[in-house]
Amino acid sequence: VQLQASGGGLVQAGGSLRLSCVASGRTFSSYNMGWFRQAPGKEREFVAAINWSGSNTYVTDSVKGRFTISRDNAKNTVYLQMNSLNPEDTAFYYCAAGSRYRSSWLREYEYWGQGTQVTVSS
Repeated sequence: VQLQASGGGLVQAGGSLRLSCVASGRTFSSYNMGWFRQAPGKEREFVAAINWSGSNTYVTDSVKGRFTISRDNAKNTVYLQMNSLNPEDTAFYYCAAGSRYRSSWLREYEYWGQGTQVTVSS
């Protein structure tokens, strides 16, 4: 599976962005998906997860109420809708595919996208 993330950009505080991650291959629907982010000088941080069917989702407390994860298996795509963005959300955002749902461990994800930059100005 190859993953291609897009949708990042520069936005003012309070604004919104929707990230997309498109997967190649016919097995996308069998993978649980996650979104991570990494700010300069910090470790990669788990943000959100969705199970293979989309029936279960999870977001971390730091983004709860602002970010929503979803997927469209017919389009081989997972999304991260980000609302009410603040400067602390500035980071590279990565999508990842793995066999375990809702894992925050990087090592449990088999495939990673290249990342898309999100910058939130104050």
